[in-house]
Amino acid sequence: MSEGISLEELQLATRNHGLPLEALQWDVTPVGLHYLLTHYDIPAVDAGAWRLHVDGLVERTVALSLEEIRARPAVELAVTMECAGNGRAHVEPHVVSQPWLLEAVGTARWRGTPVGPLLEEAGLGEGASDVLFTGLDRGVEGGEEQDYARSLPLSELLEGDALLAYEINGVPLPPQHGFPLRLLVPGWYGMTSVKWLARITVLDGPFDGYQMRHSYRIRMDEDEEGEPLSRMQPRALMVPPGLPDFGTRARIVRAGPCEIRGRAWSGEAEIAGVEVSTDGGETWAHAELVDTSLGRWAWRSWRFQWDAQPGEHEVCCRASDAAGNVQPLAPPWNLGGYRNNAVQRVPVTVTA
Repeated sequence: MSEGISLEELQLATRNHGLPLEALQWDVTPVGLHYLLTHYDIPAVDAGAWRLHVDGLVERTVALSLEEIRARPAVELAVTMECAGNGRAHVEPHVVSQPWLLEAVGTARWRGTPVGPLLEEAGLGEGASDVLFTGLDRGVEGGEEQDYARSLPLSELLEGDALLAYEINGVPLPPQHGFPLRLLVPGWYGMTSVKWLARITVLDGPFDGYQMRHSYRIRMDEDEEGEPLSRMQPRALMVPPGLPDFGTRARIVRAGPCEIRGRAWSGEAEIAGVEVSTDGGETWAHAELVDTSLGRWAWRSWRFQWDAQPGEHEVCCRASDAAGNVQPLAPPWNLGGYRNNAVQRVPVTVTA
């Protein structure tokens, strides 16, 4: 990076945390290792007094307790979630925000009740087209005091797999993951899955709040309206091979057979392939995809057999999906540092 990390960015980095890349070895990420991004303060919620309100363009307003939500038909899904800013620290010029490297990802088993049937039971009014999800976390951003809130097209909720989730990996949501209830939208970047959910409002158009109007849009300058972010782009990450150098995190590998393993995912379509390069992206070879039976919305496991020869190497991996999307070699730039899915590059010293 050409610029240092500011004190403000350091404060963000200490509040949030990423997945240590060696934890990619677990099919399902342990709760304490799953990435976290918290926009404002973590609210302390009294589960007994809490209610989920459903209102707006509906025939019947609803207020449900946590017990009533847990009594509804339940679904469990393994879902890979990634922050839209993952990789931001690698883009140039430097973008001032949460300085993610590559670790803003995790895969968990989420249990909850589908959103679509609840909306249909409330009775969708004429002209209903979008649904607003509002959390209990509140702060100031862009000079606006606000609850964290985002909307989704109604069709995504009626036809997709979105959940109102109350468990992660078999336990109630911990406070940092949105206790007592959060939205979970498989395939979309993490900003969509509103935590500490308090209200669902059916609208006749997209929400025009700050998190939709300004944040999470691909813009090249401040005057652009920009393209809203939605589904995750393909990405492959490897478990860094060998041993780490403490200061640089560069890797030391002994010469000879070396298995490189990792995970790949895409919100657009199924993963079609993963390639590995051991010479910085000059040449590529296909990795073997491994079926971990986690389902469509979870990452895919892969492995590659490398005959490591003594010397200095740069090991890279890249994924492609069934829709034809392929990871770029260089980080793309935009004003927010979003959607940077450039290939991972790991410096490796192979010793004799």
